[in-house]
Amino acid sequence: MSLDVSPALLEKAERGEVDEREFVDCVRVSLPYAWELISSLVAQVQVDGTDFADNQVPPPSEQERGQLLRAMASDAIRGSLERHFGVRLAFQNCHRVAVFTSSEANEERYRRFTSIRAQLLNQSPELRDC
Repeated sequence: MSLDVSPALLEKAERGEVDEREFVDCVRVSLPYAWELISSLVAQVQVDGTDFADNQVPPPSEQERGQLLRAMASDAIRGSLERHFGVRLAFQNCHRVAVFTSSEANEERYRRFTSIRAQLLNQSPELRDC
């Protein structure tokens, strides 16, 4: 799963002048499922006034799963999304993305979610080949 980089953005990258807002827009256009999922989790946190929201629904197809994996596996993409939305992202399996607001109080919840124990507890035979 590759980003759909416009010739203009590629030219800027070749010159060394890349604006993060343009990169985030490239991600939004290239990975619409991942963008929508993360956007909806951020909106849920804002509407509910909570510090955490997560997705537990598998993507509808392998294409969408690939978009999600691409967004979460790339340090550049993930970091840009975190800065854009002002949250921390965490990822446990092929589809469980979580959004954490940045607060000292929420740090323990983030550590628990990203712990080895939590990873093991969130495995199941159905997700074995996802």
